[in-house]
Amino acid sequence: MPLIDTVFQALAIILEPERLVLLFGGVILGLMVGVIPGLSGVVALAILIPFTYGLDPYAAFALLIGMHAVTTNSDLIPAVLFGVPGTVGAAATVVDGHQMAKNGEAGRAFGAGYAASLIGGLAGALLLAVVIPAIRPLVLHLGSPELLAFAIFGLSMVAVLSGTAPLKGLAGAALGLIIALVGYTPQSGTLRWSFDILYLWDGLPLVPVTLGLFAVPEILEMVSKRSGIAGNRTVADLGIASQWQGFRDVLRNWRLTLRSSWMGTLLGAVPGLGSASIDWIVYGQAQRSTKPPHTFGHGDVRGVIAPEAAVNAKEGGALVPTIAFGVPGGAGMAVLLSAFLLHGMVPGPDMLGEKLDFTYSIVWSLALANIIATVICLSLSGYFARLSLVTPGKLVPLVLAFILIGAYQGTANIGDLYVLVVFGILGWILKQNGWPRPPIMLGFVLGALFEKYMFISVQIFGWGWLLRPIVLLILAGALWVMYKPLKESISAIARDLKGVRGRGIRPAPGALVSFGVIAVLLGLLWTARDWPASAQLVPLTAIAFGLVVTGLNLATELFRPVPQAAAAVAFGGGAGSGSPTGAAVAAPGPAGGPTDTPDAAEARLRSMRALRFIGWLVGYLVLTLLIGLLPTVVVMTFLLTLVEFRERLRTAVIATVLGGGFMWVCFDQVFRVRWPSAALGDLLPGLSRATGLF
Repeated sequence: MPLIDTVFQALAIILEPERLVLLFGGVILGLMVGVIPGLSGVVALAILIPFTYGLDPYAAFALLIGMHAVTTNSDLIPAVLFGVPGTVGAAATVVDGHQMAKNGEAGRAFGAGYAASLIGGLAGALLLAVVIPAIRPLVLHLGSPELLAFAIFGLSMVAVLSGTAPLKGLAGAALGLIIALVGYTPQSGTLRWSFDILYLWDGLPLVPVTLGLFAVPEILEMVSKRSGIAGNRTVADLGIASQWQGFRDVLRNWRLTLRSSWMGTLLGAVPGLGSASIDWIVYGQAQRSTKPPHTFGHGDVRGVIAPEAAVNAKEGGALVPTIAFGVPGGAGMAVLLSAFLLHGMVPGPDMLGEKLDFTYSIVWSLALANIIATVICLSLSGYFARLSLVTPGKLVPLVLAFILIGAYQGTANIGDLYVLVVFGILGWILKQNGWPRPPIMLGFVLGALFEKYMFISVQIFGWGWLLRPIVLLILAGALWVMYKPLKESISAIARDLKGVRGRGIRPAPGALVSFGVIAVLLGLLWTARDWPASAQLVPLTAIAFGLVVTGLNLATELFRPVPQAAAAVAFGGGAGSGSPTGAAVAAPGPAGGPTDTPDAAEARLRSMRALRFIGWLVGYLVLTLLIGLLPTVVVMTFLLTLVEFRERLRTAVIATVLGGGFMWVCFDQVFRVRWPSAALGDLLPGLSRATGLF
């Protein structure tokens, strides 16, 4: 079929009423998510993916792309009104956007941001549409060795994805690869790390692992902070007239808008940069290239236009390496890649060959989502802004219920809930100690493809696959990507070792996590000693690499020199105003012992809240075993709202009735979810499934 026919066939598919409704629903969800910090696009994707099981791939990705593409539209609202970015991509927008709100120009800032976002989103979709036919011939001629090399390159990008913690990122990628190898291996029939648990024979399910790593830690973060993002502030008047003024600003600065859009698109195609970097890069470029530059930071509308255009455009760019090579352009693309595999869409030749209409349906979804989002934002900014006033007590119990039901739909096995809780606790520990989670997800998603391509390449070419020209070029790129971060980390270790002499060492609090990772890797290495060679190849490679980079990371955490003026510094304290080293100094208490600084007391309070909430999660599991998942959702929603968050009884009742009623209708009556069996449910067979209770 000619390419132009495929393009318009994809448009016709997306314009079918059911898929268009799902796209519209995804846009609404994405706009709501963007307003609420903590529920980033990555977290929302993780929550939403399991609810696409019953949909065809076109409908599923209309919903997912519609949601993910527009979170950067509505994150403008809290950034401008309250100076709090809804997502990290709006951090640069805060500088001038919030100042414009203080100057009484919030509506103008919104109009400029929405128009710039629309142009940026369309620019990203256009680049994706143009690049696909250009790279298609190359991708269709790649063999298993080249695809394996691209998988290695994708894993190497975690050194960039991990920011200032490249060693932790590489160790996380190794852990993700190991997690992906759990279960039955088709090459030799060996059961790897299943520990005689039938549930693990088919491997760890994608959905509960994703939700555990991303969604649960963010919920714990919201629980520990216990504050609404807007405090006691009110929502400003956002008239259409003032927003149209912002639209006219974008037209007057059309060169800046287009330049920022194309920069964002191209930077988005570079795996690892992400919106947290792109918005500042483009903001700095706009400040340097426009006159007068000194107005930036004081409410200049151009300081809103440039980052908003770039951050919205980067989604189209990030999809290019994700679709073509299976190399995610960022954390969101890593999660989206898991959705591709979940729906049987393998990036590379498959999506650029016989599934090309599906690929172009993504392009159309991206473009239409941005148009719909702009119209909605212009009309409903004031209503979306009120979402930022919602407190965690009203939000967390309902979001947690969706997470639990979504995780259970992974394989409709009670084991999914155990996996969710275990990986949720793991994700929280990693987050608290500065370990990036996207590399673990990337390793987990690429693990099966990595082993498949490795087995085929070695079987056909032996180790000669390493000498193929394209493979050598890609592997050289992977080494180049890792070289600078690893060099800087090793140099830091050398500097710290010199500083230790004569002054002692001060281990970092996170060193225990590195010790734990090394212990787990050694244990896994011991259990793999009797496997056949074909089943050992990838696991032992991942373990060896993980031990090396985790050992190097441990060295950076152990051999930190004690500052000369830090004799009285509290271990692990925060920044203190009176300490010359920038650390918190413990003041003597009544009995001569140290007392907590305000920062330390607040940190301990947050930790206690998070630990208490983990107890609630365990209670969720126990109660589910007794009375079933759906009634547990109802009971726990009420108890969490009333007891944990201390909301009013009326609020708890309303949340329970509305939330529980919606979930009963949606999941029990409409989707007919097979709920797990429960002890009391088995004892009371007279209650039918139709009651929705057991």
